[in-house]
Amino acid sequence: MTGNAAAKPAFDDGIAIQKQESLFDSLRRLDSLLVAFSGGADSAYLAWAAHRTLAEGALAITALSPSFSRHDREQAEVFVRSSGVRHEFISTHEFDNPLYVANNADRCYHCKDELFDRMETLARDRQFSAIAYGINADDTRDFRPGHRAAREHQVLAPLLDARLHKSEIRRLSQLAGLPTWDRPASACLSSRIPYGTAVTAELLDKVDRAESVLRDLGFRQFRVRAHGELARIELAPGELVRGLDPAAARMIAAKLKALGFTFVTLDLEGYRQGSLNSLLKIT
Repeated sequence: MTGNAAAKPAFDDGIAIQKQESLFDSLRRLDSLLVAFSGGADSAYLAWAAHRTLAEGALAITALSPSFSRHDREQAEVFVRSSGVRHEFISTHEFDNPLYVANNADRCYHCKDELFDRMETLARDRQFSAIAYGINADDTRDFRPGHRAAREHQVLAPLLDARLHKSEIRRLSQLAGLPTWDRPASACLSSRIPYGTAVTAELLDKVDRAESVLRDLGFRQFRVRAHGELARIELAPGELVRGLDPAAARMIAAKLKALGFTFVTLDLEGYRQGSLNSLLKIT
């Protein structure tokens, strides 16, 4: 269980449930809805809520590209099978855009712009009245240029409008019996690459395989950040001691070197979301 998904919430369930009812009311006012669904806790909860309120009028959409890990695809498939949410995969082509591949600070904008372009086309073809994504009330505190793309495409933000925080979404997901309620934080594979380093399908596949090594060894919340020939591993604070065990460290280093990394290092600060954003000078 992650620190974000404590068994006993630090808030009143009643307030969270009231917010959920507000969310349901807002969704019921829509004729139909496409939901951008990555498989993480937020988008899964939104997809479930849309399915609960709109039934056949809701459709969850997952974008497939080299930035979407094999594990995330598997988890998305598990969720839709268990929840009954209507769902489809589509292909996106952000890697055809040189501005995305360049991996500057606005990379996420170009990714979301491509996603919402594709979803707009689908909405027109299938006559869906709106598109939504899973930004929550905590996400506005971080640097996330993808939100600008959502505003430009007039994508709805029902969780944010309901003032739902991440901890409340996890708790409500738990109460609803959703398997994603305690899923570790997830992000696209391109977020593992420092800004200014071009993202390629080959590099992301290497990172994907490196993270599969850690997952197979039983680690739960982590990132493998690729700095050229160096793999910098971030482990959750509660898992850091196990990663520092000499035998485990040797095994991890050997397996990641076999994937093509020359150096493997363990970040002593541990996992923190968006750690590469610390390199940006955001005004």
